[in-house]
Amino acid sequence: MTAAGQPPRPPRRTAAPRTRIGLWFGRPLASFHLIVTIAVLLTVLGLVMVLSASSAESFAADESGYALFTQQLIGVALGVVAFYVALRLPVRYLRKLSFPLFLVSITMLMLVLIPGIGAERQGARRWFDFGVVSFQPSELAKVALVLWGAHLLASRRSEHGNIKSLLIPLLPAGLLMCLLVVLQPNLSTAIALGIILVALLWFAGLNARLFGAVLMTGMALATVLAFTAGYRSNRVKAWLNPGEDTQGLSYQSTQAKYSLADGGMFGRGLGQSRAKWSYLPNAHNDFIFAIIGEELGMIGCLAVIGLFGLFVYTGLRIAMRSVDPFLRLLTAGATCWVFGQAMINIGYVVGLLPVTGLQLPLVSYGGTSTAITLLMFGIIASAARHEPEAIAALHAGQEGRIARALKLPLPAVFSPKRAAMARSKSTRPTLAAQDRKRLESRKGQGKDARTARAAEPGRARTRVSSSRTETMSPRSTAYRGESPRGNPRRSESVRRESAAGSRSAYRPRPEPQPGRPPVRSGERGYRR
Repeated sequence: MTAAGQPPRPPRRTAAPRTRIGLWFGRPLASFHLIVTIAVLLTVLGLVMVLSASSAESFAADESGYALFTQQLIGVALGVVAFYVALRLPVRYLRKLSFPLFLVSITMLMLVLIPGIGAERQGARRWFDFGVVSFQPSELAKVALVLWGAHLLASRRSEHGNIKSLLIPLLPAGLLMCLLVVLQPNLSTAIALGIILVALLWFAGLNARLFGAVLMTGMALATVLAFTAGYRSNRVKAWLNPGEDTQGLSYQSTQAKYSLADGGMFGRGLGQSRAKWSYLPNAHNDFIFAIIGEELGMIGCLAVIGLFGLFVYTGLRIAMRSVDPFLRLLTAGATCWVFGQAMINIGYVVGLLPVTGLQLPLVSYGGTSTAITLLMFGIIASAARHEPEAIAALHAGQEGRIARALKLPLPAVFSPKRAAMARSKSTRPTLAAQDRKRLESRKGQGKDARTARAAEPGRARTRVSSSRTETMSPRSTAYRGESPRGNPRRSESVRRESAAGSRSAYRPRPEPQPGRPPVRSGERGYRR
């Protein structure tokens, strides 16, 4: 009974999911299956839409309707291999490779700016041209930044780092990477790198005021850069005045809106787009969402948005369930990167944002972008297999058909000691110097205190333990288990006598209470 005279309430029980969807989401490997399914659906949709949107342009340029589709198919094949490698790669190898990969990406961003090394297309120097295949190093920079940033912040948080250790060297290194990308020029990819940097700092627990200052500074820099170049300022003017020059500055965005309106609710049918016949520039790349709306209608657009929304839910779910702080930051940062890039692309297609040139992940044309995004999806899927419930299920033999077909290794249980050993050498000197200074200051304070106590004549030394307190004169050495004369035979007897005296001094004898018998001296306890 409670104080109010009512019976105590039974403990609340969490209601179990009754629907089939709820039961399926409650499975240990549900996050892994969701990530794989979303990657497959978006990749297949991208291949189909690239073939449909690029066939007319490819036929007009190369007399073959499959030229751009073939290049996209090569990128998808490389991405599938990268996805499988990311699934098999242990987490400790990801942490070891994060800093070298970051250095390689910085070097490649510098080399691509050199004439003769980097290929120039449409006034921008962004690619390494290898003949049949071209590579864009700014796409690799996204993966390098999210990997190294997550590793660095996870290491600093484990060492109880302050705000300075969270910002340095991640913030200067991220700004350097953004600067190299802007020099290509490629402001859209610099925005994607900024999204990754801001997401990592947010999920690392940066102070709200300081985070707001960093965010406002980044937005101010992006606004200034948007008006520095002529083509970027024209895009902003076309966004602010969409109906002013529909045949000039606003031509591309206007044609994209016409395509969306022409599709209606259910679309004109797959392959029946009109805008792809040289009416909408870059229909297979930046504005492929408009072709989806025209051919598949509003239903197809909502399906694409729903897939990216499900991806956000799954990515944040994996981040919340991860025990490893590295996987938590990595998954959250990668989720914000992919989702932010998708929303910016959809936003400028429908006219809510100025045109930036960011691609729709896994859907737009771009071999390098597709391969790198599939690599990131593979890393997120690997993080899903490292959830505590997933690890328990996999070690219990509940692998599933996909894991058996791919012959994936069992994930290792997270160990803080193993994670500490995986920290890069670049994060250790500062932390080691701080720990060394802290230990030296403690030793110095302890030495000064001992010197001051020893200088006082006749001061008694006190030893406090968990079970007793012993107070002896400076001349006595019985608390060390030795006789005053150093005779080892008397050490045991002296130790027993000192322990008995300390116990008798430690436990005070209780005063007799009225109505209760007194406690005898030989009893070990007393009644209450």
